Amino acid sequence: MDEMQDIRFKRLGKAIREKREEQGLAQQQLAKMIGHSNSHTYITRVEKGQIKIGLEQLMKIADALGVRVDDLIDF
Repeated sequence: MDEMQDIRFKRLGKAIREKREEQGLAQQQLAKMIGHSNSHTYITRVEKGQIKIGLEQLMKIADALGVRVDDLIDF
């Protein structure tokens, strides 16, 4: 994956973290809401841009946070 894509996934992860924190949700709570009930490390890795999530997973996260997908994408 090229450097620009890495930067974009990090920015996406930051936006997810900010929305999650605004709502007072722990990483484990968000993980459970999207079907990763046994691991908050998944959310940690998403928020750090270490996991390159696809559209389906992004939609699940946006739905869980009660936001639109484009509220999480700033690029």
